[in-house]
Amino acid sequence: APERVTTPRFLSLLDSMHQRGQVSLFAIDEAHCVSQWGHDFRPEYRALTVLHERYAGVPRVALTATADDITRADIVERLQLEEARQFVSSFDRPNIRYTIVEKKDATLQLLRFIERDHAGDAGIVYCQSRKRVEETAQTLGSQGITALPYHAGLDPEVRQRNQDRFLREEGIVMAATIAFGMGIDKPDVRFVAHLDMPKNIEGYYQETGRAGRDGLPAAAWMAYGLQDVVNQRRMIDESPAGEEFKQVMRGKLDALLALAEATDCRRVRLLHYFGESSTPCGNCDNCMSPPQIWDGTDAARKLLSTIYRVQQMSGISFGAGHIMDILRGKATEKMAQFGHQNVTTFGLGAEFSEAQLRGVLRQLIATGALAVDVQAFNTLRLTEGSRGVLKGEAQVQLRESVSTPAERRRSGSRTGRSGSAPSAAAAALTADGQARFAALKAWRAEVARAHNLPAYVIFHDATLAAIAALAPGTLRDLQGVSGLGAKKLEAYGEDVLRVVAQPH
Repeated sequence: APERVTTPRFLSLLDSMHQRGQVSLFAIDEAHCVSQWGHDFRPEYRALTVLHERYAGVPRVALTATADDITRADIVERLQLEEARQFVSSFDRPNIRYTIVEKKDATLQLLRFIERDHAGDAGIVYCQSRKRVEETAQTLGSQGITALPYHAGLDPEVRQRNQDRFLREEGIVMAATIAFGMGIDKPDVRFVAHLDMPKNIEGYYQETGRAGRDGLPAAAWMAYGLQDVVNQRRMIDESPAGEEFKQVMRGKLDALLALAEATDCRRVRLLHYFGESSTPCGNCDNCMSPPQIWDGTDAARKLLSTIYRVQQMSGISFGAGHIMDILRGKATEKMAQFGHQNVTTFGLGAEFSEAQLRGVLRQLIATGALAVDVQAFNTLRLTEGSRGVLKGEAQVQLRESVSTPAERRRSGSRTGRSGSAPSAAAAALTADGQARFAALKAWRAEVARAHNLPAYVIFHDATLAAIAALAPGTLRDLQGVSGLGAKKLEAYGEDVLRVVAQPH
């Protein structure tokens, strides 16, 4: 950790090693943490310039998997790497399917996603609060899913025990805050889910990138709603940071909102943010089931007009619920209290469901045509972006709400493998091959428990699937199987042949 590197004791150790010629390179991992524009800024990283100042002749390399242009430039400046060459590889993770759904009952939606597509799989569920982590783990556990909580408020021993179980056992789902993940390299995580929206695309990319590190099909799933937009904007606005920092953070949030509201390929949008071009992937939710687009200009104008008129009438602003009630013509106590049944737009949106209007509001906020005033109890206010819509100078093309019949038909169709289907590694196997694969996984679990090792250290799923497909009869047959080198062949070859030969 950078905090340790800069202590007198550690620097003294480095001094003695350097004098003996035992320091050949400094590698700074997670280098985005040095940048205030990065998604995980840690001021302690900036003290690492001592490595350059104290050991000028020792080469340094800074590594990160998630940095946009502004963050990369800041890394160079903060770590004094102006003369260093930069190497940028592809950000594409083609084996990950990106899906973002409109949030209704997020926990229930998550449960259905796991049961339908990832029953028995290892996964990570990210939540914004410790309370939500605990509730999610409990709910999943009550439905027969082995789910564990992980957050900074847990007893350190419990937290470590849960992490060890996740790494060593198969089929564990970890419900966690973003405190979980740094240094976690479990290759067979089949899905990463977000019950709450991250702060920016970098955070989203890093967290979803913990799925499918074995190269096999994996999923990134997120539930996203109006309150996510409100919460994230509030956190930025209430931050003690300077205005320049807030503006950059708003821009990063806007990029994530644009990804969530996108009607075209998610992967193209994601890669474009990191400066990489791509063609439609054919594997994200939008590519596999293109959303219906509808002209929401009329609904948007009515909503914005209602917000303007009630503010003019009452001198104060109101929240989303009351604005929607006015437009839908609902008689409520608050309506009578303020006389808003007399607003000219009262009842003019009766043809829209609350879910549709909430979707319109969410997308207006996401595009900057409407703002949430966090200082005034999350009331809605117009922006400069509202003007064009109100004057009829701008069209508003919106995703069809999931509450509409067409979207319900699409959301009811399965876009991934079913819960009873074989795992990603075994999907292409014959029935006999799948039986051999299941037997090999059971054997691997026994060996892993006996040696107190994570199962993937014995063999990855992809290796077991290759063996199951091959149905080897001799050790020679096993030679050349990817992931099965000479040492593993010697250690496990005979056992593998025995498992494969058993009747299934």
